[in-house]
Amino acid sequence: MLRGALVGGAAYVAGKSSARAARREQDQEEAIADLRAQQQQQPQAYAPPPAQAPVQSPLPPAGAPVAGAAPTVTDQLIRLGELAQQGLLTPEEFAAAKAKLLGV
Repeated sequence: MLRGALVGGAAYVAGKSSARAARREQDQEEAIADLRAQQQQQPQAYAPPPAQAPVQSPLPPAGAPVAGAAPTVTDQLIRLGELAQQGLLTPEEFAAAKAKLLGV
């Protein structure tokens, strides 16, 4: 008898949950239909112009190394700093490489 009550109770709860979910879905569908009807009734006030492709400069960004040119000391120091931040260089290795670049 206890088993029957548990099974019946579980079925009741599952049915009630399913009914709530169905009602929620129906409410959402009605809200979407209402919004679509409102949008069709309202005139389009503003339509943005079509997107245009961004204009790209023929020049490289400031500070970017030029292809084929030897990297500057600044470029090399920046690269060393990046390697140190990534953990690929120890602080001692970074200090030694920086001193070598700066001629110290």
